[in-house]
Amino acid sequence: MAGVVVVGSMWGDEGKGKITDYLAQKADVVCRYAGGNNAGHTIVYGGKKFALKLIPSGIFSGHEVIMGNGMVVNPKAFLEEVKYLNDGGIDTSKIRISDRCHVILPYHLEIDELQEKRKGDKSIGTTKRGIGPAYVDKYSRIGIRMGEFIDEELFLERLKETFPMKVAEYPELKDMFTVEGIFEEYKEYAKIIKPL
Repeated sequence: MAGVVVVGSMWGDEGKGKITDYLAQKADVVCRYAGGNNAGHTIVYGGKKFALKLIPSGIFSGHEVIMGNGMVVNPKAFLEEVKYLNDGGIDTSKIRISDRCHVILPYHLEIDELQEKRKGDKSIGTTKRGIGPAYVDKYSRIGIRMGEFIDEELFLERLKETFPMKVAEYPELKDMFTVEGIFEEYKEYAKIIKPL
């Protein structure tokens, strides 16, 4: 079984999305192996211009696309991008998401912002989409994986474990979020994502 891997050697604007879109036409499956919703893959398909941030650009091939286990997925951003594609006439029924992906939750976005503020003039200029903080949780082994996220009972249990750790490090979060508030909103996204 042959495979083709597209890897960028710079920070972006290299055309990885366009190359993937081109190669996907002859592929059986297209898999994005890492990253979050900070990509900027602009593809012209059927005379329309699409800008993808999360979903693999191979979506236009009509083949199965997989969001691999190395990705961090913001469920809200994912569903917005699915709607964006559907509104543009693109079939998204062949998207599959690894149950090993880590989930970006709303506090990750705030942590991204707080870290940048704390660094002051030494900030690195992140996209503030919570990607770095979600990867930190992954490597710290406290992140919530997609397989846990789509299991309502387990998601609540993991959220109750993880969120207090984040509040201990970033006390500002206590005034922004509650476990119950996050759970009530995000369990609805999980129901939609679960079949994928």
